Amino acid sequence: MKDYIQERAVEIAYYIIEHQATVRQTAKQFGVSKSTIHKDVTERLLQINPALANQARKVLDMNKSERHIRGGMATREKYLHSRLDEGQCVHSESMV
Repeated sequence: MKDYIQERAVEIAYYIIEHQATVRQTAKQFGVSKSTIHKDVTERLLQINPALANQARKVLDMNKSERHIRGGMATREKYLHSRLDEGQCVHSESMV
């Protein structure tokens, strides 16, 4: 494995841990694909630094388990804003 790939994998792991970042956020930050982030953390980093790989993996697993909640919240916000734009009165309590 080339040195720059090893360095990138370690930097990615530290970024994920420090920022509790998702794969998508990390990919955007580093300018690489989500597949590259996933491979760096799950395969390459495991060979380089298994302890760091496990820490990063815990964050990614947590993010994955919360993904459906964040998606639902985003959809809720989208419809709240679209109704407000149409001039309808919406109370957030009624949407819960």
